[in-house]
Amino acid sequence: TGGIGSAYARAFLAHGAMVTVTDLQPPSAELTAAGAKFEVLDVTSDDAVNALAAKIPRLNVLIHCAGRLIRWEEHKPEVFRDIVDIHLFGNVRLAAAFRPHLKATRGCMINIGSMYSYFGAPQVPAYAAAKTAIVGLTKSLALAYIDDGIRVNAIAPGWINTDISRGGRENPEFNDRLMQRLPAKRWADPDELAGTA
Repeated sequence: TGGIGSAYARAFLAHGAMVTVTDLQPPSAELTAAGAKFEVLDVTSDDAVNALAAKIPRLNVLIHCAGRLIRWEEHKPEVFRDIVDIHLFGNVRLAAAFRPHLKATRGCMINIGSMYSYFGAPQVPAYAAAKTAIVGLTKSLALAYIDDGIRVNAIAPGWINTDISRGGRENPEFNDRLMQRLPAKRWADPDELAGTA
């Protein structure tokens, strides 16, 4: 239910879809008022993911948007492990639990990579490693699931104005360097990603 996940939810709701959003805490009132159903979910728990799959009778689109990063702390093995569990293993758990649903509807899974899927990130090595792995996982699941009629793709956002990117936006030196590189000279809005999904 963060910035990107909420943007996707709003877009699907606007097109008449029934949407279930998940997170560790409830979403904004705006999202539920728009019609989104909310389920608590910890993607690092096999049991929680399987329990959610058992509750949802039908699914056409699955987007794994759970994310977290902790600047500089990710060099510690225990933090690295936690970040990879959320991003990569969370994706694997969701794919395994919801594959039967997507097979039944000939649906699709959308994974969320990152620009860090393609280049290094000294402050967030676990995040970059997990997002790099998401690309390989997406390619592998696309091949593994195609006979079930399931499409698997990934979206790799760039510099998006969300809570997870706040540290970069609020660091004047980092933000100034970034603005010199970005043709649009601004952080993108999460809603700009919605059409891709």
